[in-house]
Amino acid sequence: MDDDVRAILEGTHTWAVVGCSSDPARDSNRIASLLQRSGYRVVPVNPQLDEVLGERCYPSLSDIPPEVGVEVVDLFRRSEAVAPHVDEAIAIGAGAVWMQLGVVDEAAAERARAAGLRVVMNRCPAIELPRLAA
Repeated sequence: MDDDVRAILEGTHTWAVVGCSSDPARDSNRIASLLQRSGYRVVPVNPQLDEVLGERCYPSLSDIPPEVGVEVVDLFRRSEAVAPHVDEAIAIGAGAVWMQLGVVDEAAAERARAAGLRVVMNRCPAIELPRLAA
């Protein structure tokens, strides 16, 4: 699992954040902002918003133009709601799926791994980035 965490955090640049909120008090917004400050490109995904953190917000992963080149799909959704997003991540050719703290879907993770994606579950970049830097 640590190999996947390291590979994703050190080897990717463009993250789609599914469930990204425009509210700075929400974890999805705080983590997306942290990712931006850490040098990653953040592509927010939320059907109810047009823009988050100065970036155009897309209604779904499949609405993101292929030239954006999403490498990681970061999921801020309840465990029972992530499976369709994992399938969409596979369909758009993402290289990894990252499920946030408390988010676990073993069946969806296995589908992603079988399709060649790296998978991280129940982890947070805000915790893992400083841990890797130590």
